Amino acid sequence: MLATPIRIRRAAAADSTPAAAVVRAVYEEYGFTWDEHGYHADLLDVETAYAAFFVAELDGRIVGTAGLSERGSLERLYVLPGARGAGAGSALLTAVAEEARRLGHDRLEIWSDKRFEDAYRLYRREGARVVGERVHDDPDSSHVGARAGPLGARSPRSRAVRRA
Repeated sequence: MLATPIRIRRAAAADSTPAAAVVRAVYEEYGFTWDEHGYHADLLDVETAYAAFFVAELDGRIVGTAGLSERGSLERLYVLPGARGAGAGSALLTAVAEEARRLGHDRLEIWSDKRFEDAYRLYRREGARVVGERVHDDPDSSHVGARAGPLGARSPRSRAVRRA
């Protein structure tokens, strides 16, 4: 567990570059293709590309990201390896779910590459269930599974995480 609490806050346009760096680092970790001006162009301005976008900070550095699309799906939930296991992923998911609920959604659609085993465990813990699979339209044609999460599901928070 990290000694300093992870802070979750809504992202601003100025957070776009460091948020993209988090996503890119995870893509490189897993050997995925980075396509800055194509598939990842939404990260050029996270504030306007999403209904809501959140970042996790540790010691003033962005270590995680998550977005909510206009249609009510979780997007771009990524956490840097050094911050995993400290509650950042759960807290980001909770922030997105709370915002989705506030906007009138009753479910959260989640598509995630099958190689993200930690993410799958998180979604399962939070009450999401597999409802489908497909080959995604990303540069790697990733095999992804869809999970549907009822927004009434429990929303635990780690003591080491705080909302801004």
